[in-house]
Amino acid sequence: MYEPALFRIEDKGELIAFVRANPLGLVIAAGAEGTSADLIPFIVDDDGVALRAHFARANPLSQTLASPQRVLVVFMGPQTYVSPGYYPSKAEHGRVVPTWNYAMVQAAGTASLRDEPDWIAAQLADLTAQQEVERPAPWAPSDAPKDFLAAQLRAITGLEIVIDDLRGKYKLSQNRNERDRLGVMAGLCREAAPEAQAVAAMMRAKLQTDGPEAHS
Repeated sequence: MYEPALFRIEDKGELIAFVRANPLGLVIAAGAEGTSADLIPFIVDDDGVALRAHFARANPLSQTLASPQRVLVVFMGPQTYVSPGYYPSKAEHGRVVPTWNYAMVQAAGTASLRDEPDWIAAQLADLTAQQEVERPAPWAPSDAPKDFLAAQLRAITGLEIVIDDLRGKYKLSQNRNERDRLGVMAGLCREAAPEAQAVAAMMRAKLQTDGPEAHS
């Protein structure tokens, strides 16, 4: 992907945290019928070296990945349109244009199918626990009837990706001066869309961590 230095995120801990906060990844793979793109929820390990998931056996992706191959997984965070009207510099010189702010992480690596029943069951339990942990009455696979759960497990296959390249890009107006960044944040905070609010929150956090030297 295109990665201007201002937008590049290299801290591995931050990348792992982003994947956990946005676990639905777009898996891009090349098969005999062409390139495919499938949305699949993932778990990433603490070291950021592997992704685990499962998906329906009926998905053609199971044929595409019958032999291990390299794939790309894209994890998207919040995104929103940015109006030139949010820049204070618009009133000064008018040399501004619309843009889009967003955050994303890409993981590339070798994907292999995992068909061991114990592996798939553990993956299902771990992914469920990750998503249910903050709920007042967390659901667990053991809550379902055993015969029903067994049938569901037979209908899915496991997916493991050994990551060899993990990188992130947060395009959050870092190429603008501090006044313009603050103007964009204020403008997005006035919008009703949750995505705009989420981008504004990421911009605020990024502005705080960048330091004064980045606000020229």
